[in-house]
Amino acid sequence: MAEKADALKITRRDEDYSRWYLDIVDRAKLAEDSGIRGCMIIRPEGFAIWEKMQQTLDGMFKDTGHTNAYFPVFIPVSYFSKEAEHVSGFAKECAVVTHHRLQLTESGEITVDPDAELSEPLVVRPTSETIIWSAYRNWIQSYRDLPILLNQWANICRWELRTRPFLRTTEFLWQEGHTAHATADEAEAEARQMLEIYKTFVEQYLAIPVFAGRKTENEKFPGAVHTYTIETMTQDKRAIQVGTSHNLGTTFSKAFDVKYLSAEGTQEYPFATSWGITTRMIGTLIMVHSDDRGFVCPPRIAPLQVIGVPIYRKDAEKEQVLARFTELQEQFKATKAFSFKVDTRDNLSPGFKFNDWELKGIPLRLEMGPRDLANGTAVLVRRDTGEKINVAQTDLESQIKTLLEDIQISLFKRAQEFQQQNLHFVETYAEFQQQIEEKAGFYVAYFDGNSDDEEKIKEETKATGRCIPFDLQQGTGKCFYTGRQTDRRVIFARAY
Repeated sequence: MAEKADALKITRRDEDYSRWYLDIVDRAKLAEDSGIRGCMIIRPEGFAIWEKMQQTLDGMFKDTGHTNAYFPVFIPVSYFSKEAEHVSGFAKECAVVTHHRLQLTESGEITVDPDAELSEPLVVRPTSETIIWSAYRNWIQSYRDLPILLNQWANICRWELRTRPFLRTTEFLWQEGHTAHATADEAEAEARQMLEIYKTFVEQYLAIPVFAGRKTENEKFPGAVHTYTIETMTQDKRAIQVGTSHNLGTTFSKAFDVKYLSAEGTQEYPFATSWGITTRMIGTLIMVHSDDRGFVCPPRIAPLQVIGVPIYRKDAEKEQVLARFTELQEQFKATKAFSFKVDTRDNLSPGFKFNDWELKGIPLRLEMGPRDLANGTAVLVRRDTGEKINVAQTDLESQIKTLLEDIQISLFKRAQEFQQQNLHFVETYAEFQQQIEEKAGFYVAYFDGNSDDEEKIKEETKATGRCIPFDLQQGTGKCFYTGRQTDRRVIFARAY
């Protein structure tokens, strides 16, 4: 039993935040190392969360007129050469396939067959703009073919130097939307609409407050006219990018010579957007909500919302308690009010089960034993606060629904308060340099500097311009770096 108890232990956040994060990923069985650098195995517990995210977002996309498609994972190098700025942003992260066959040598060694070199190298997709716009060239001939509103769920490969499960991996899962429009205004409206969908999803389902805004020139997507982003704060007061939406203008339609005949009879280039959100969201959930007891998962995105733990000592008690749990399971299944499971593992104590399910982040625990049966009561335990609530069994379903909603709201408010407490406003660069060394967080400053100025700030402070937040623009002021008058405020922070 000592070994089992050790398996539940995690490092404290204030001792080693990085180790704490890795311990939760491991102990909550969300993912594990595959033996391939930067490539993780997403375990059933972790993948179930991604599935819930995927199902929810997919419905939101379809409600706004988007449909799903799929494009190849391999992209010819020549496709990338058509858009120089785009490829320059991904060149160092690209994995490239050059051969198509292995061979067995006389010594029994397996090597790449030198005679099986591809006529053109293939890039394992880091993103799909190039291959999708090569297809759009055949799809778009007339204004009647527009708009195209497509999304795909896929895997991506970016050869990262430093990796961390979910947050930064060589291979990850995501969705990528790719749309084509007749006018610049339509493309801009699409990019902003999708950012708003992401913001709604992350705040209402993941209980994570975000700042929505536009990326600075240094931080925007390669080839984009504008990149919009939602950024949030982790518990170590760093920034993490949760989702992005890009107005690509005519960058890719011109690169791939995609034109359409307008209603006025002229040849025009369509305007593009792309937008995406990834399995990084699972890492973000950990870093925003979890604690020293393990993972904390908001009820609306938790695949399992309530876990039942029977308590008994004798066989007769076991039979009675399990029979009542079976009745409740059938009742909850019929109403579909929430997801529910009973932990019937016989070889583990109730105390071990409590810790195990707390570590896995299940929002609510239902405990019931012989005394509860006799009294017609049960105990509900909140994962977010640890509070125990005695409830009449006749009120269980309504009380569980109320508590799940309260947990969802409470997690959001707690994260929002933390974010506001660590949001700082600075007027001068010297003030910023001093404060960011003393206390981490988000720093808001007027800034009208150029890309070189932003790069110097990054070199000197390790902080980047996270976004130009929509909700924090207010009047004019002096740029904290150049001293020039400006009406643009930027959030600077150290980030993952």
